[in-house]
Amino acid sequence: MKHALEWQLEMGADEAIGDTPIDRYAVAPEPKKKAVAPTIDEPQKIDAVAIASAAAEAATSLEALREAMEQFEHCGLKRGAKQLVFSDGQAKTRVMIVGEAPGRDEDLQGKPFVGRAGQLLDLMFSHIGLARTSPDPAHALYITNVLPWRPPQNRDPKPEEVAMMLPFLKRHIELVDPDVLVAMGNHACQALLGRQGITRMRGNWMESKGKPLLPMFHPAYLLRNPIAKREAWADLLEVKARLSHHD
Repeated sequence: MKHALEWQLEMGADEAIGDTPIDRYAVAPEPKKKAVAPTIDEPQKIDAVAIASAAAEAATSLEALREAMEQFEHCGLKRGAKQLVFSDGQAKTRVMIVGEAPGRDEDLQGKPFVGRAGQLLDLMFSHIGLARTSPDPAHALYITNVLPWRPPQNRDPKPEEVAMMLPFLKRHIELVDPDVLVAMGNHACQALLGRQGITRMRGNWMESKGKPLLPMFHPAYLLRNPIAKREAWADLLEVKARLSHHD
């Protein structure tokens, strides 16, 4: 004990008893919290689909719809494309064709299906008496795409791009009000039907947006696979028969 006291004296202790008792079992007071600087609120994430839906719903004509799409700034494809590709053909029509997206030629001319695939499309439908240049609604075609702007290097559309442009396509169909929809290729089927598998789906009537819809091979696929033109001809005859049935 003596050695312990001597050691404490050497360490500088000069008092054995304090003026006030200390409760060694008491809970130590919590340290004061440092003031936290106020944080700047993070910007809210933009709901591009909701914005597109509101803009599309407000359009009461095709001209108004085109203007709404021109003013839509939330799709990045717009910044890389030369221009919006809205549609081609007679708006008063019985057949509305929906493709995937503009390619290089379409981006330059501002019309859908004007390259080699478009030339084949025109030839195909001419054999059942339909043309985009016909002034007669009974023999007219109306053509548009899921996306109105060309994807870089003609890459496939991204799901988020399709999602934000789908409200415009839905309104487009409502305003044209065709008797029949034709979905050209897998991406058009994905947008309008929610699934792909064009080889299995083609030639089978389905329904989208309250309209009968026939999936068909995209003309670009037919250029690469001419053997599939036989199935494409059968599908064209299905369209012709459907129109005759509704006359």
